Amino acid sequence: MKKLILLLLLISSLFAEAKVYVGVSAGVFNETFSNIDASTSSAMSTVKIGYGNIKSYAVEFSLDYAYNRSKIFSSSPDVSKDGDKYGFNINLLKSFDWDIYVLPFVKVGFGTGILNIDRILQKDLSYGSFQLTLGTFVPISKSFDLELGYELRSTTYKGIDYIATKTSYDSVSNIAYMGINYRF
Repeated sequence: MKKLILLLLLISSLFAEAKVYVGVSAGVFNETFSNIDASTSSAMSTVKIGYGNIKSYAVEFSLDYAYNRSKIFSSSPDVSKDGDKYGFNINLLKSFDWDIYVLPFVKVGFGTGILNIDRILQKDLSYGSFQLTLGTFVPISKSFDLELGYELRSTTYKGIDYIATKTSYDSVSNIAYMGINYRF
């Protein structure tokens, strides 16, 4: 019982300065597939909510939207591109306070999502991803900060149904983004 109380006190002291924050970001991504000769570049936006300390640790939950401009998975001649991509991500964040104006950070997380496609047997394609982000927070005021980041994302798409076989696809995405956060 004493160990449980000590653990709870330690956890509560770790997050004593923690705050809830919300943020939005926009950026561009370049996705390259490993098992087919295809790549795509598009715009991306993210809305997130997090809990933590800007100078320490945080956990973030985010929703992604990517405007897709390429036709990789759709087979219908009536469409000129695949549909848009939607995702949900969970990231753990560690920022570093080195007594300089900016606060560098590292994020590690995973996500899942859906890509709308137009095929005879499928209308969507789900995926899972693992992401690593390097970036920096630039405090603007006590409540606002600017976020600049670069994310490397590894994505595995669910199998495409080719009637006789199902084939899955892997990709690596490079994402550069800029956003703003408001801390309550």
